[in-house]
Amino acid sequence: MVFYFKARPEAGDYTIFMGLDKYENEDLIMYGFPEDIWFHVDKMSSAHVYVRLNKGQTMDDMSEGLLEDCAQLVKANSIQGNKVNNIDVVYTPWYNLKKSPSMDVGQVGFHNPKLVRTIKVEKRINEIVNRLNKTKVERKPDLKAEREAVSAAEKTERKVQLRDKKRREEMERLEKEKQAEIRSYKGLMVQEKMTSNRQIASGSKTLQELEEDFF
Repeated sequence: MVFYFKARPEAGDYTIFMGLDKYENEDLIMYGFPEDIWFHVDKMSSAHVYVRLNKGQTMDDMSEGLLEDCAQLVKANSIQGNKVNNIDVVYTPWYNLKKSPSMDVGQVGFHNPKLVRTIKVEKRINEIVNRLNKTKVERKPDLKAEREAVSAAEKTERKVQLRDKKRREEMERLEKEKQAEIRSYKGLMVQEKMTSNRQIASGSKTLQELEEDFF
């Protein structure tokens, strides 16, 4: 089971989601999207909360309102973190999550610690949590199928882009060859013209002599 929430409208059309339990979190870790940003209460047990950004966006594109929604939701879904103030919430791109066979269910590490950021949450804001909970929807998605469908679409898109690139390169090559032939032809014509002028200028007969021969 995965729970889906809608972020505040002014932040944009973003979906925030989390798994039912740590076992569901394993599937979310395995079949995440590059646009997913992962949130967790630092040094405390909590839900794994994600927000899916738009293609091409990064953590730097997240507004303060969107960050606050995610941080409040993850704090509210931490048994310990929900009871205390001034907690730290860490967040990082999904692709930075590191999972090794020796780790417990739901446990993760990071490939690059420099991609992990921290936001301070002073206290729970019920207004935000209640608003998010009103948008809550429960679904049982086939996460693997969703990820495979997106991967297949991305693969097709890459093939199209590669084909278009090769076509452009071939057209550019043909155009360069055409321009080279034109330059070569012009050069040849100029050279022939210069040779003809020299021949006339250095000929053994003058123009008057040529006219007399004609008559």
